[in-house]
Amino acid sequence: MVLPVPTCMHSGPMLLKPGDSGGPVADLQTRLSDLGVPTGDDPPGTFGPATEEAVRRFQESRRLRVDGLCGPQTWSALIEAGYRLGDRLIYLHRPMLRGDDVVDLQVRLGEMGFDTGRVDGIFGPDTEAALIQFQRNAGLVPDGIVGKASTAELVRLGTRGGPGLVAEVREREALRRSLRSLKDCSISIGHDGNIAPLVTEIARLLRREGANVVIAEDPDGTRQAHLANAVGSRAHLMLTSTLDINGSLSAYYAGVRYESQGGKKLAESLRRSLCDAFPAGQHAVSGMSVPVLRETKMNAVLCEIGPPRVIVDGEAILASAICTALTSWVAGDEKVHR
Repeated sequence: MVLPVPTCMHSGPMLLKPGDSGGPVADLQTRLSDLGVPTGDDPPGTFGPATEEAVRRFQESRRLRVDGLCGPQTWSALIEAGYRLGDRLIYLHRPMLRGDDVVDLQVRLGEMGFDTGRVDGIFGPDTEAALIQFQRNAGLVPDGIVGKASTAELVRLGTRGGPGLVAEVREREALRRSLRSLKDCSISIGHDGNIAPLVTEIARLLRREGANVVIAEDPDGTRQAHLANAVGSRAHLMLTSTLDINGSLSAYYAGVRYESQGGKKLAESLRRSLCDAFPAGQHAVSGMSVPVLRETKMNAVLCEIGPPRVIVDGEAILASAICTALTSWVAGDEKVHR
């Protein structure tokens, strides 16, 4: 089944790059400096080598693509990183509020046993429900708004500073109670249109094993995440081709204070299977915070494969390897791989 991907209107700030100058660059430098990433000897408003290096350091710290360019995702991450708990009212809003203050809130609630869902820095319905439960337990007005009273109580109670978030416990339990089979397992696969034959073959193999497969052809990670969430997939796989690598990169969700263990296991399963299929390539796993991984509610992996000729020449082998990886992950059986 192929479903249309819901549209999502959004716009981001201009792209800033080395050689640019002006007010936006000065704003970028100020934000980086405020976050403890100074831009060195570059004059204010000049995007020089020191500013590029600062952008790279920031991108690496936030699990973004490290390219030294300040595009929409890097701008958004800079803005989010500037929020601290208590800086603003936090409440359910459209579009949903995002920021490090939301991350802090989710961690504090999760450590006290209130389930916010994954720690993604997005204030959605799950986080609102957890907040209301906390407010009731604390004798506060259960309005789902993080104002002065709720912030003060959260700060007073503090954090344990260790593992044990409800989201982590729930994910470990979900892995332990795996379906063990692809039969009736719902899997969504997204792609950018350049590798449609490969995705079609993967879907055919998965359906032969009894899986329910939904395909989304769209390069936008947010729209793919919305589709995967809407159909209730157990796993979402976004496949892209790239000229930048000779092999594969399997990325799972990793944020500022949380990483998806189920997504990581799926990424590792893909790496092993692709390494078996193409041992001459370089195959890596990485935690990232790009939209398709951050905004999905289930375990998700962004798998980049290159160069494109490998996909064309080895379509059948690749499809079989990816199907094997998903079979292994669902079964929780590391022995599927050689």
